[in-house]
Amino acid sequence: MGFGIPMVSTLPRPFPGVIPNVIALPYGRCPPFHMKASSWRSLLKLMARLSGTRMEPTMEAMAVVKTEMKLRIVVSFVKVHQSSSDWDTVLYMSIDHPVPPNAPTGWKYRNGDTNSLPWSYTLSQVPPFLRDGADAPLSKFYTIPCTNDMPYPTLPISFPNLATYLASALENSRDAMHDSSSSVRRLAKCIDQFYPNDRVGLDDAPERAGMRQRLKNLVGIGSKPQRDRNAEMYELVTPFVPDEYGR
Repeated sequence: MGFGIPMVSTLPRPFPGVIPNVIALPYGRCPPFHMKASSWRSLLKLMARLSGTRMEPTMEAMAVVKTEMKLRIVVSFVKVHQSSSDWDTVLYMSIDHPVPPNAPTGWKYRNGDTNSLPWSYTLSQVPPFLRDGADAPLSKFYTIPCTNDMPYPTLPISFPNLATYLASALENSRDAMHDSSSSVRRLAKCIDQFYPNDRVGLDDAPERAGMRQRLKNLVGIGSKPQRDRNAEMYELVTPFVPDEYGR
């Protein structure tokens, strides 16, 4: 995790330090913060259990922006090697930035297109895995849109609440699976294709149980452990590598 370039490898690297309690996001001209995991499920699993970690604006951002700041998230899937069938999940997170009225092609940043990066990405160099577009052979990305049912999260936000938001984004995507005119369904299609076993846990709970209970089923909270705790912790921490900004 950090503001640098995600490290993609066929061999997962152990997490070398302590996951920070506070992740501070700058505003404006800055690369997005990223988190990487070996799968969508392992990413949500870790976030749901990090109740002491939150994401918030930097002091400098709060000095500039006097209104509520919203979180923008781009979900990226990166093939670990061109000859491999494994894909990593990378989350890119940044503070929402209003689109200037005179911005060229500004309309594409306002219409909820999941194939377009947020406008703030034009203020700095686009991360390498996002440069080839939303549907490249070795990388895909999905920009989570703002809807009436699921507005952008307000900062600060805890990791468990962020995990719930991501799980809701997937549910909304599944609801649009039969709408060929909507790009919202792309998230569910990517996850079903790259991680076919991830869907089982989320679908186990009945609809009336609510998203939080369905998320618990997905990440295994409250259920009887099925394997050695050391193996469980290895899955939780191995995919994450912070850099000097992830404090």
